[in-house]
Amino acid sequence: MSMRIRALSLLAICLSLGVITGTSHAEEKKLSVLLVDGQNNHKWEVTSPILIDILESTNRFTVDRATSPAKGEDLSGFRPNFSEYDVVVSNYNGELWPEQTRKEFVEYVMNGGGFVSVHAANNAFSQWPEYNLLIGVGGWGGRNEKSGPYIRFRDDKMILDKTPGNGGSHGSRHEFVVTTFDEDHPIMKGLPSAWMHSEDELYDRLRGPARNLHVLATAYSDPETRGSGEIEPMLMVLEHKKGRVFHTVLGHDPTAMSCVGFQTTLQRGTEWAATGKVTLTDVPKNFPTATECKTRTFE
Repeated sequence: MSMRIRALSLLAICLSLGVITGTSHAEEKKLSVLLVDGQNNHKWEVTSPILIDILESTNRFTVDRATSPAKGEDLSGFRPNFSEYDVVVSNYNGELWPEQTRKEFVEYVMNGGGFVSVHAANNAFSQWPEYNLLIGVGGWGGRNEKSGPYIRFRDDKMILDKTPGNGGSHGSRHEFVVTTFDEDHPIMKGLPSAWMHSEDELYDRLRGPARNLHVLATAYSDPETRGSGEIEPMLMVLEHKKGRVFHTVLGHDPTAMSCVGFQTTLQRGTEWAATGKVTLTDVPKNFPTATECKTRTFE
């Protein structure tokens, strides 16, 4: 038997026995992502390309965009085909989508589609009950005690606070420490228990239905930076029927998105929303520490 034939035979045996393992993300079927943008009080034209780069840099995702008409223009034809994608990522905070689009989006998530809400996407659609159920809590847009409770933390436990008041605020932009609340969740597993996030808006006083809401990480909203004086949820997940939602309040602008902590949790959270699992388990060597933020910028 020639050397080449013996080598091929050995390869076939190894494959049949499962000796050769460890398919790279480049060889796996990539997860399909639909990024929705087009209206936002934040600069979506700048941040959407960054979000795409963060996701596609893993070689785990391929990203398409659905950009809505500008504010004040006709939205009646805005009807993305959500069902073609494994997960939808929202960088949208604008006018209410058409009724049919809203219906199809809710059905998409309830039937097993993934959804990721990034930063100001939780400001959107205060008048759309199903959307607020999906994201758990949100801010601004007239949200108040009728929208649902605040999320509060007492003795290391999450409680629902029905105190009257407006929903949504933030102080001055600054660096702050993100603290893990559930170290065993796949999105957080292996990450430092506390890490310094780059300068960002620290959302506080969010409120909403909070059904099925599971907090992964928190941050203290310091009164010295005009914060609430409370520990606030930063990273959350929710499950609705067959669908999964990852909700990050981080990511105001390119500076905030440059944080390796933001990038890593977005990548993991998007994969989890799409599949219910996290294979992106490597912790970057330049992940932030509790005292120092580490950044990676995208051109």
